[in-house]
Amino acid sequence: MTVPKTTMSAPPAACPCDPSRRYADCCGRLHAGAAVADTAETLMRSRYSAYAVGDLEYLRASWFPDTCPGELDFEPGVRWLGLEVKRHRRDGEDAATVEFVARYRVGGGSAARLHEVSRFVRVDGRWLYVDGEFP
Repeated sequence: MTVPKTTMSAPPAACPCDPSRRYADCCGRLHAGAAVADTAETLMRSRYSAYAVGDLEYLRASWFPDTCPGELDFEPGVRWLGLEVKRHRRDGEDAATVEFVARYRVGGGSAARLHEVSRFVRVDGRWLYVDGEFP
């Protein structure tokens, strides 16, 4: 499975999931393993940021093992432009749904949107991405 990858080579100052926050204080802490996402929305935001900074290891580590693709690689030339979380819903103690729209551009082309409703589960206290649907 090929996933869009950023063209960034160094971590950004502003967090890709929320430019009003510093990356080091937001998703950077999760990517470095210094913290664990406390909600499914936080995990989803950190996964978006992992795409933006090209952190394939974090994407794999935050994916539910039964649904994580065996092959996972980034698509070159993608620039992530922004994230909008539309809703976050708890579906019980250890399950949640997050709907979001992520905007990106491939090369010099026009901007595109990824609209997904993602499912998450909490296993041993850690939220994991299971899968998503495109409404």
